[in-house]
Amino acid sequence: MDSLQDKAARVEALTALSRFRREFYSCLTLRADALFELTDAVLCAGGPVVSLPELSLEAVHRRGHGAMYDALAQGHINASRVRMALAGLELPRGADRQLSIALDVTPWPRPDAECSPERLHCHRPCRCDGVRQTIPGWPYQVAAALGGGRSSWTGPLDALRLGPDDDPTEVTAAQIRDLLERLREAGQWRQGDPAVLFVLDSGYDIVRLTWLLRDEPVRLLGRIRSDRVMHAPAGRRKGPWPGRQPRHGEEFRLAAPATHPAPVQQSRTVHDRFGQVTADCWGRLHPKLERRGSWTDHQGELPIVEGTLVHLAVERLPGNRDPKPLWLWHSDPDAAAYDVDRLWRIFLRRFDLEHTFRFFKQTLGLTRPRLRHPEQGDRWVWLILAAYTQLRLARRLAEDLRRPWEQPLAPDQLTPGRVRRGYPRIRKTLGTPANAPKATHPGPGRPRGRTSTPAPRHPVGKKRNKTDTRVRGAAQHQP
Repeated sequence: MDSLQDKAARVEALTALSRFRREFYSCLTLRADALFELTDAVLCAGGPVVSLPELSLEAVHRRGHGAMYDALAQGHINASRVRMALAGLELPRGADRQLSIALDVTPWPRPDAECSPERLHCHRPCRCDGVRQTIPGWPYQVAAALGGGRSSWTGPLDALRLGPDDDPTEVTAAQIRDLLERLREAGQWRQGDPAVLFVLDSGYDIVRLTWLLRDEPVRLLGRIRSDRVMHAPAGRRKGPWPGRQPRHGEEFRLAAPATHPAPVQQSRTVHDRFGQVTADCWGRLHPKLERRGSWTDHQGELPIVEGTLVHLAVERLPGNRDPKPLWLWHSDPDAAAYDVDRLWRIFLRRFDLEHTFRFFKQTLGLTRPRLRHPEQGDRWVWLILAAYTQLRLARRLAEDLRRPWEQPLAPDQLTPGRVRRGYPRIRKTLGTPANAPKATHPGPGRPRGRTSTPAPRHPVGKKRNKTDTRVRGAAQHQP
């Protein structure tokens, strides 16, 4: 009976993988064969991707390196259709079948690419002393579904490059709305299902996002700074004199325990890595907003955005002798409606996306190509997301091709790296929808006696350099 079930599971997994490969091929509307074989080369390479020309030497890439560069430069990918295909796949869910989606930004460092436009100052942690530094590059905001247990797998759903003129909070809100619409169309979320939970890190303005997404069936969970000040709901105005009622109640200073009232909920558990974990929860708290930053252009009176605060304290933290407490913000103000122990465990699942980013960059070569234009980078990012998705769909089909020094893993515990080792065998069974290359001959090359003009330089974080600004300003002041 078990063998019949295993065979049925393998057939189902093979069918799902083959269907996604055909759907992805149909999303490649220009230079489809070269782009698809480039994706297969990323999956079938014997080691980490370190160079684009070396990928053209793989057996699955039947075209030359010139066709590969031409596909990245002149090809086209229907990103909307790829997003819809990703939303229609089986997504990892928690024990209660709620969708938990992590949002985070990963940089593509391009510090020396002065001729590449639309670069921004991207944040990256310094491994030497832990100080956050910036590096010029292209930031990509990735949305991925999270599983319920410990795993290095996620389900990527979307990738969006942030531009110099983009408001990060507005762009994030629009990305969440579009993702919800696709989940509805794909049948992943229906009326009456639990609200989709989006897990964020401290770099997001989660209070502003809570206000922008107040009419959507979403819940936000994210980390906030430990020096913030919240306020309780305002009471009635004291005294018999008439006047305006207060908008803010007593202060709740996160860094001052004396201002903390008794928690609405409290959880004490023992974690195998963190030891004793204590989580306190307070509801109906809101920050005192000021008309600056993202609230500068807000029309009318500034709103009261209430939420739930979760304070997390652990006994120990790997690599840190003195662990600092963690503060989380949940967009639902009703603290008693949620299990506080479940909230912080879901937040820990957000770090699975860090494993995905590391696999993207160190194994699949997300940031290896030295492409000039950001549109070329967008095509490469979508190829990497499609490649990772194929690995996730091939988990039931892969064998554990472990190294002699590695421990054996169960079929349901295979890591993305081990699945990639066995993907060439799976690819032979699947075949390819790409057409065979046509016979051709090398091009004439660059004509003699002609030299190209220097490429324009682009400043980081701007679309117009200072020279253009001074020239235009002088023209405006002329009589």
